[in-house]
Amino acid sequence: MRKTFLSLAGGLIISGAVFSSSVSAEETYQVKQGDYLNQIADKFDTTVSDIMEINNLEDTLIITGETLKIDATRTIEVVKGETLSKIANDFDVEVEDIKEWNDLDSDLILIGQELEIDIPFEKFNEKLEAREGGQAVQSSNNKAAASESSNQEKQSSNNKQEQTTEKQDKVKATKTTNQNTSSNQSSNQSQQSSQKEGRTLTVEATAYTANCAGCSGVTATGIDLNNNPNMKVIAVDPNVIPLGSRVHVEGYGEAIAGDTGGAINGNIIDLHVPTKAEAYQWGRKTVEVTILD
Repeated sequence: MRKTFLSLAGGLIISGAVFSSSVSAEETYQVKQGDYLNQIADKFDTTVSDIMEINNLEDTLIITGETLKIDATRTIEVVKGETLSKIANDFDVEVEDIKEWNDLDSDLILIGQELEIDIPFEKFNEKLEAREGGQAVQSSNNKAAASESSNQEKQSSNNKQEQTTEKQDKVKATKTTNQNTSSNQSSNQSQQSSQKEGRTLTVEATAYTANCAGCSGVTATGIDLNNNPNMKVIAVDPNVIPLGSRVHVEGYGEAIAGDTGGAINGNIIDLHVPTKAEAYQWGRKTVEVTILD
């Protein structure tokens, strides 16, 4: 599993010695429409094989609404300048909590030491991203401050040159904008042309049911699958297959592209079937889809 690095400022540090630990905590995750094991593994910084092992899965097939156990890693590595109080503040916990989670007898932490932050994984990621964002800003500000004095000395002699360069840049920017506009128009025309009826795509297809946990049974285009359990509807990426299109799916038949999904990106579709048994039976297949109109 990947380890997460966190850089903080100010504190009691001893360099050289490195203490490490492999810390993880069990989470649960409910499979959403269009999820794949590799996406879930990336989300929780784990591996597909670890998820399969902890859930006793014989293959990578997962079904919408299914609950998986996840062994999620939540550790940070101490770097130069860190203190327990700063780490506690960044992750909205108490110093004593960190000491308890990591069996620390004092506030002393060492460069390279790995510390467990035993909070829910979603909160851990949120706090970690906020902290890393702050570090990036701080680093940028430090560089700007270091170069400010030198820039001021050069500013006077460079003013005329900068004005000339600015005019040249504006001319180049105008030309580039015009070229991009032309290119985008050409691309849009090409895309619209590629969506004409009769186009056949090779896609990866999974299956879902209307009564999965957390599902409303109503598609993105307003089709009520609860009242029409046998209706053939597929979830698509609208950039690939336009919503509302009538399509033919190999091994499934004629259907309506009437739904979307968070993980339905590119040449991926999700087929609506009446029961979970049929969804398991379908599994995951590579099929051809023809846009009829």
